[in-house]
Amino acid sequence: MFEYNFNKNLIKLLSLVGLFVFLLSGDVVSNIDKKTVPSNLKKITYSFAPLVKQAAPAVVNIFTRKAVKRQIPPLFVDPFFRKFFGQAFPDMNRERIERSLGSGVIVKSDGFIVTNYHVIAGADAIKVVLNDRREFSAVIIREDQRSDLAVLKIEPDENKFPYIEIGNSDNIEVGDLVIAIGNPFGVGQTVTSGIVSGLARTKVGISDFNFFIQTDAAINPGNSGGALLSMDGKLAGVNTAIFSRSGGSQGIGFAVPGNMVRSVVFGADRTGKLQRPWLGANIQSVTQKIAQTIGLDRPAGTLITELHHLGPAIRSGLVVGDVVTRIDGHKVYDTESLLFRIATSRVGEIAKLSVVRGKDILTLPLLLESPPEIPPRQETLLKGQQPVSGVTVVNLSPAVAEERGLNQFATGVIIIEVESRSPAARIGFRSGDIILQINSTRIVSVPDLVKSTRSIPKTWHLVINRKGQRLTMTVSG
Repeated sequence: MFEYNFNKNLIKLLSLVGLFVFLLSGDVVSNIDKKTVPSNLKKITYSFAPLVKQAAPAVVNIFTRKAVKRQIPPLFVDPFFRKFFGQAFPDMNRERIERSLGSGVIVKSDGFIVTNYHVIAGADAIKVVLNDRREFSAVIIREDQRSDLAVLKIEPDENKFPYIEIGNSDNIEVGDLVIAIGNPFGVGQTVTSGIVSGLARTKVGISDFNFFIQTDAAINPGNSGGALLSMDGKLAGVNTAIFSRSGGSQGIGFAVPGNMVRSVVFGADRTGKLQRPWLGANIQSVTQKIAQTIGLDRPAGTLITELHHLGPAIRSGLVVGDVVTRIDGHKVYDTESLLFRIATSRVGEIAKLSVVRGKDILTLPLLLESPPEIPPRQETLLKGQQPVSGVTVVNLSPAVAEERGLNQFATGVIIIEVESRSPAARIGFRSGDIILQINSTRIVSVPDLVKSTRSIPKTWHLVINRKGQRLTMTVSG
């Protein structure tokens, strides 16, 4: 007991001595002195206001107008029916006007605006309203449904427009602060803030190029096409979609990265046509099973499954079975990652691929080229008394397949337009249908299709490919 009390007292004594020395050092007194009451507003203010003042004038509201014809049931236009009911349905032939709103970002001082494709799709008239309430009519310069982006143009009156510089979205990191500016629910320009919640989101299913920045900054309907700003005041991305069970923001929003925006705005040739490089290969994401089969330690990268004989991939030295793990130093997680990197590169550049081939790691140069238009399109409008009368068709080529987001190896004849009220429209043909066969003739090219429709049999047998599904039609002659 005596020993215990002695040790206890000794510990107390040492603690008091230590405290005394600490106080003599002046640290406690100096720390207390440093805690002072803020003497002015600047010492307690932390605000995004300077950044918003700089960027807000370049974020615009977009209003669209679209006339939609009413679908009239055949019974209502039947003469016998109208004999009894007369003009009981006077509004059936009128057009219905649909209006929508969204946001956009001025990215060039001469009036080029980037927004989402779905904001302006099918619009007959587009009005742009600036932050200072000036209004302009806009024309569509470029539409890219695959990335869900569009480029509009308004004409400056006297002065140049304010604009936001497109940033390098590869510099964005998870946890970075970001600001979203747009026109949610039409209430007017609204600013929200948050952080980058995730990068390279490839399983969203919004567009063909699934590679998005995820943020928890509040994004709501009407924000589409608006700006996602990084803290340097540059455009990190274009707000595109939200994940929501209620229709409102739930803290999961997605933006098209700035690098994709740049490729759509500045990636056109002299004619204004958007140019994208192509790989010239079919690819597949490496799964756990594939990784175990080919000896990889983890499921990452893209497996080359097929090579196009005209493509740059085969000329770069790639072979079937190679796994691409990096492109220009950027990790390739899956097929979407690789396609995004290819799509945001420029034609004529050389990309460096890191490739795993067996136990070897190779570096291969890939010359980025536009997909060739081989065979030529031979765009043709079909007429006459036959089932495909009223369709406009072209030959499939790597270029056409790239434009329409189809497999690069697709061949045959594809419908690109169907005239309303034509025989083809009444039968149910759609833009994007690939005509495979008419009667006993296999359709390989436009001349094959034209030749197969010259005779008029009693019954037509048609085979088409619609979004990967093989459909057969039988039509009386």
